[in-house]
Amino acid sequence: MQKIESGYKFPEAHHPLVKSLFHHSDQELLTLFQNYPDQGKYFIAIFCRYGMIVQTLIQHSMRSPVQADYLFAQTWEHIFYELCGLDLRDGADPETGNTSLQNWLINVTAICINQVKVPSVESIRYSLEMAPPPLWCYVRQILDQLEPLLRLIILMFQTFHWSEIRIAAYLQAEGENISSEEVKSLLKRGYHNLDSHLPEDIKTIYFNNDIEQVSTAINQFIKAPKEK
Repeated sequence: MQKIESGYKFPEAHHPLVKSLFHHSDQELLTLFQNYPDQGKYFIAIFCRYGMIVQTLIQHSMRSPVQADYLFAQTWEHIFYELCGLDLRDGADPETGNTSLQNWLINVTAICINQVKVPSVESIRYSLEMAPPPLWCYVRQILDQLEPLLRLIILMFQTFHWSEIRIAAYLQAEGENISSEEVKSLLKRGYHNLDSHLPEDIKTIYFNNDIEQVSTAINQFIKAPKEK
Protein backbone atom coordinates (compact mmCIF):
# COMPACT_ATOMS: atom_id res chain seq x y z
CA MET A 1 0.00 0.00 0.00
CA GLN A 2 1.38 3.40 -0.92
CA LYS A 3 2.50 5.84 1.73
CA ILE A 4 0.34 8.91 2.24
CA GLU A 5 2.26 12.10 2.87
CA SER A 6 0.63 14.37 5.43
CA GLY A 7 0.90 18.12 5.44
CA TYR A 8 0.29 18.33 9.21
CA LYS A 9 3.37 19.74 10.91
CA PHE A 10 2.31 19.65 14.59
CA PRO A 11 2.37 23.44 15.05
CA GLU A 12 1.23 23.14 18.67
CA ALA A 13 4.67 21.70 19.48
CA HIS A 14 6.13 25.21 19.06
CA HIS A 15 3.83 26.88 21.58
CA PRO A 16 5.64 27.96 24.78
CA LEU A 17 3.12 26.15 27.01
CA VAL A 18 3.91 22.88 25.24
CA LYS A 19 7.65 23.39 24.74
CA SER A 20 8.04 23.95 28.47
CA LEU A 21 6.94 20.34 29.08
CA PHE A 22 9.34 18.56 26.74
CA HIS A 23 11.84 17.81 29.53
CA HIS A 24 9.28 15.64 31.36
CA SER A 25 9.44 11.87 31.08
CA ASP A 26 6.55 9.90 29.60
CA GLN A 27 5.44 8.82 33.07
CA GLU A 28 5.55 12.37 34.37
CA LEU A 29 3.43 13.63 31.48
CA LEU A 30 0.97 10.77 31.97
CA THR A 31 0.68 11.51 35.70
CA LEU A 32 0.21 15.25 35.09
CA PHE A 33 -2.45 14.52 32.46
CA GLN A 34 -4.34 12.27 34.87
CA ASN A 35 -4.02 14.62 37.86
CA TYR A 36 -4.99 17.82 36.03
CA PRO A 37 -7.89 16.97 33.69
CA ASP A 38 -8.81 20.65 33.39
CA GLN A 39 -5.52 21.35 31.59
CA GLY A 40 -4.95 20.14 28.04
CA LYS A 41 -1.26 20.91 27.61
CA TYR A 42 -0.09 17.59 29.05
CA PHE A 43 -2.05 15.56 26.54
CA ILE A 44 -0.84 17.86 23.77
CA ALA A 45 2.76 17.22 24.87
CA ILE A 46 2.21 13.46 24.61
CA PHE A 47 0.54 13.97 21.23
CA CYS A 48 3.49 16.00 19.94
CA ARG A 49 6.00 13.44 21.23
CA TYR A 50 4.36 10.42 19.60
CA GLY A 51 1.98 11.85 17.02
CA MET A 52 4.32 11.28 14.11
CA ILE A 53 4.75 7.60 14.97
CA VAL A 54 0.99 7.08 15.16
CA GLN A 55 0.45 9.07 11.98
CA THR A 56 3.04 7.07 10.03
CA LEU A 57 1.46 3.76 11.03
CA ILE A 58 -1.96 4.98 9.93
CA GLN A 59 -0.65 6.45 6.67
CA HIS A 60 0.68 3.04 5.69
CA SER A 61 -2.71 1.44 6.33
CA MET A 62 -4.95 3.82 4.37
CA ARG A 63 -5.18 4.67 0.67
CA SER A 64 -6.98 7.98 1.10
CA PRO A 65 -5.39 10.97 2.89
CA VAL A 66 -8.87 12.05 3.99
CA GLN A 67 -9.56 8.70 5.63
CA ALA A 68 -6.07 8.63 7.14
CA ASP A 69 -6.62 12.01 8.79
CA TYR A 70 -9.99 10.90 10.11
CA LEU A 71 -8.59 7.65 11.54
CA PHE A 72 -5.71 9.62 13.05
CA ALA A 73 -8.20 11.75 14.98
CA GLN A 74 -10.29 8.75 16.00
CA THR A 75 -7.19 6.91 17.22
CA TRP A 76 -6.11 9.81 19.39
CA GLU A 77 -9.60 10.11 20.80
CA HIS A 78 -9.38 6.46 21.82
CA ILE A 79 -5.90 7.07 23.27
CA PHE A 80 -7.22 10.09 25.16
CA TYR A 81 -9.81 8.08 27.07
CA GLU A 82 -7.53 5.08 27.63
CA LEU A 83 -4.77 7.27 29.05
CA CYS A 84 -7.10 8.43 31.83
CA GLY A 85 -6.80 5.05 33.53
CA LEU A 86 -3.45 3.82 32.23
CA ASP A 87 -0.81 2.80 34.78
CA LEU A 88 2.60 1.68 33.53
CA ARG A 89 4.53 2.45 36.71
CA ASP A 90 5.05 -1.24 37.50
CA GLY A 91 7.03 -1.61 34.28
CA ALA A 92 4.44 -3.25 32.08
CA ASP A 93 0.82 -3.27 31.07
CA PRO A 94 -0.39 -6.63 32.50
CA GLU A 95 -2.67 -7.24 29.53
CA THR A 96 -0.21 -6.55 26.72
CA GLY A 97 3.22 -6.85 28.30
CA ASN A 98 4.21 -3.44 26.95
CA THR A 99 7.03 -1.84 28.88
CA SER A 100 6.77 1.74 27.62
CA LEU A 101 4.22 4.35 26.66
CA GLN A 102 5.53 4.25 23.10
CA ASN A 103 4.92 0.52 22.78
CA TRP A 104 1.48 0.90 24.33
CA LEU A 105 0.60 3.65 21.83
CA ILE A 106 1.78 1.52 18.92
CA ASN A 107 -0.40 -1.35 20.14
CA VAL A 108 -3.47 0.89 20.54
CA THR A 109 -2.90 2.33 17.07
CA ALA A 110 -2.79 -1.16 15.57
CA ILE A 111 -6.06 -2.02 17.31
CA CYS A 112 -7.74 1.12 15.94
CA ILE A 113 -6.46 0.44 12.43
CA ASN A 114 -8.02 -3.01 12.55
CA GLN A 115 -11.26 -2.21 14.39
CA VAL A 116 -12.39 1.38 13.70
CA LYS A 117 -14.92 1.63 10.88
CA VAL A 118 -13.77 4.51 8.67
CA PRO A 119 -16.52 6.27 6.65
CA SER A 120 -16.28 6.72 2.91
CA VAL A 121 -14.25 9.67 1.67
CA GLU A 122 -17.41 11.40 0.44
CA SER A 123 -19.05 11.37 3.88
CA ILE A 124 -16.07 12.69 5.87
CA ARG A 125 -16.16 16.39 6.65
CA TYR A 126 -13.22 16.39 9.03
CA SER A 127 -10.26 18.74 8.59
CA LEU A 128 -7.03 17.86 10.38
CA GLU A 129 -5.77 21.40 10.02
CA MET A 130 -8.90 22.97 11.50
CA ALA A 131 -9.44 20.37 14.22
CA PRO A 132 -6.16 18.79 15.42
CA PRO A 133 -6.69 15.62 17.48
CA PRO A 134 -6.09 17.11 20.97
CA LEU A 135 -8.64 19.84 20.25
CA TRP A 136 -10.95 17.18 18.75
CA CYS A 137 -10.72 15.14 21.97
CA TYR A 138 -11.56 17.96 24.36
CA VAL A 139 -14.46 19.33 22.30
CA ARG A 140 -15.90 15.83 21.82
CA GLN A 141 -15.66 15.25 25.55
CA ILE A 142 -17.60 18.42 26.29
CA LEU A 143 -20.24 17.59 23.66
CA ASP A 144 -20.76 14.18 25.28
CA GLN A 145 -21.23 15.83 28.68
CA LEU A 146 -23.84 18.36 27.57
CA GLU A 147 -27.42 17.95 28.74
CA PRO A 148 -29.21 15.66 26.25
CA LEU A 149 -31.65 18.38 25.14
CA LEU A 150 -28.88 20.93 24.53
CA ARG A 151 -26.82 18.39 22.58
CA LEU A 152 -29.83 17.36 20.49
CA ILE A 153 -30.70 20.95 19.59
CA ILE A 154 -27.11 21.78 18.63
CA LEU A 155 -26.84 18.66 16.49
CA MET A 156 -30.13 19.37 14.70
CA PHE A 157 -29.10 22.98 14.09
CA GLN A 158 -25.56 22.26 12.89
CA THR A 159 -25.74 18.81 11.32
CA PHE A 160 -29.19 18.99 9.71
CA HIS A 161 -29.33 22.79 9.30
CA TRP A 162 -32.79 22.96 10.85
CA SER A 163 -34.21 26.34 11.79
CA GLU A 164 -35.28 27.17 15.34
CA ILE A 165 -38.91 26.90 14.20
CA ARG A 166 -38.43 23.43 12.75
CA ILE A 167 -36.52 22.24 15.81
CA ALA A 168 -39.27 23.53 18.10
CA ALA A 169 -41.92 21.78 15.98
CA TYR A 170 -40.00 18.50 16.16
CA LEU A 171 -39.55 18.75 19.92
CA GLN A 172 -43.21 19.62 20.41
CA ALA A 173 -44.16 16.52 18.42
CA GLU A 174 -41.95 14.56 20.82
CA GLY A 175 -43.79 15.98 23.84
CA GLU A 176 -41.49 18.90 24.69
CA ASN A 177 -43.36 22.14 25.36
CA ILE A 178 -40.82 24.48 23.81
CA SER A 179 -41.03 27.53 21.52
CA SER A 180 -38.69 28.62 18.75
CA GLU A 181 -37.47 31.49 20.96
CA GLU A 182 -36.62 28.99 23.68
CA VAL A 183 -34.73 26.91 21.11
CA LYS A 184 -32.72 29.99 20.18
CA SER A 185 -31.95 30.61 23.85
CA LEU A 186 -30.94 26.99 24.40
CA LEU A 187 -28.63 27.09 21.36
CA LYS A 188 -26.89 30.12 22.82
CA ARG A 189 -26.62 28.37 26.18
CA GLY A 190 -25.21 25.23 24.56
CA TYR A 191 -22.49 27.10 22.70
CA HIS A 192 -21.64 29.03 25.86
CA ASN A 193 -21.25 25.75 27.75
CA LEU A 194 -18.98 24.37 25.05
CA ASP A 195 -16.77 27.44 25.17
CA SER A 196 -16.70 27.83 28.94
CA HIS A 197 -15.80 24.17 29.56
CA LEU A 198 -12.99 24.05 27.01
CA PRO A 199 -9.69 24.21 28.98
CA GLU A 200 -8.17 27.68 28.92
CA ASP A 201 -4.78 26.41 27.80
CA ILE A 202 -6.41 24.62 24.86
CA LYS A 203 -7.98 27.91 23.75
CA THR A 204 -4.66 29.69 24.23
CA ILE A 205 -2.61 27.13 22.30
CA TYR A 206 -4.98 26.73 19.35
CA PHE A 207 -6.85 30.02 19.15
CA ASN A 208 -4.99 32.60 21.26
CA ASN A 209 -8.35 32.91 23.05
CA ASP A 210 -10.11 34.08 19.85
CA ILE A 211 -13.80 33.30 20.54
CA GLU A 212 -14.72 33.39 16.84
CA GLN A 213 -12.12 30.73 16.04
CA VAL A 214 -13.36 28.59 18.93
CA SER A 215 -16.91 28.70 17.51
CA THR A 216 -15.68 27.79 14.02
CA ALA A 217 -13.82 24.76 15.37
CA ILE A 218 -16.80 23.63 17.45
CA ASN A 219 -18.94 23.68 14.31
CA GLN A 220 -16.33 21.49 12.60
CA PHE A 221 -16.57 18.87 15.34
CA ILE A 222 -20.35 18.80 15.35
CA LYS A 223 -20.47 18.26 11.59
CA ALA A 224 -17.77 15.61 11.40
CA PRO A 225 -19.16 12.04 11.33
CA LYS A 226 -18.24 9.88 14.27
CA GLU A 227 -17.85 6.14 13.83
CA LYS A 228 -17.09 3.73 16.63
